Amino acid sequence: MANGLDIEARLVITLDGDDVQVAGSGGYLIINFPSQRVFDKITSGPPKDPNAPPKPKERAAAAVDPLQQLNDLARQLGLVLDLRVGGKTHVTFGTGRSAKITLNAVLGKIGSFFSR
Repeated sequence: MANGLDIEARLVITLDGDDVQVAGSGGYLIINFPSQRVFDKITSGPPKDPNAPPKPKERAAAAVDPLQQLNDLARQLGLVLDLRVGGKTHVTFGTGRSAKITLNAVLGKIGSFFSR
């Protein structure tokens, strides 16, 4: 694996009319979502097929935590990944043994339940 990743980037990605900003410098990468609605839409995954058979349940010990995997990858690459919603940091990967979830993320998620 690489010892470190050096990034210089500025990118705007438009998804369904919403602009997601990506900026990076050195080993620091910021992804900024314009709103909690856009963040929830992107992180919810692909739509579920109502006709698909139910998936077998995984044992808790065998279940893989995708956030931990992303944090471990960021640490291996020497990269700090900062996910923001509306300019406020929600989750930071690559700075410690696990991802750091902020109070903004908790309050944003709670607020998104009431805005539906």
